[in-house]
Amino acid sequence: MPHSASAKKRHKQNLRNRDRNRAAKSELKSHVRKVLTAIDAGDIAEAREALRTVASSADKAAASHKIHRNKAARIKSRLSARMLAAAKGTAVAAPTKGSAAKSGGKSGAKTAAKTGAAGKKSAAKSKA
Repeated sequence: MPHSASAKKRHKQNLRNRDRNRAAKSELKSHVRKVLTAIDAGDIAEAREALRTVASSADKAAASHKIHRNKAARIKSRLSARMLAAAKGTAVAAPTKGSAAKSGGKSGAKTAAKTGAAGKKSAAKSKA
């Protein structure tokens, strides 16, 4: 617990700001869910309107530093790609969590590069 008056005030401000940040992030996630359900239902017109709302709320959250601006851009980009694919009639698979580790993503590439480099060194030593 804070002891000084300024620390107590700062603690109260932090709690208040945390609640505001959580509310903004939760609102953004709700808007994203509306877009995804509209896309799944095949209602492209409603998905476009919901996407406009998502873009606005994502930009506002990024402007007030509640989320990073790159995250806002990533959200808008992925949703618009899924909406365009749904409008064309093709399906875009949603990425699953941890798929990079299972399919040998970055961590597998780094490991392979390290073993390949070690193999080259040992091969060079054996030739000499």
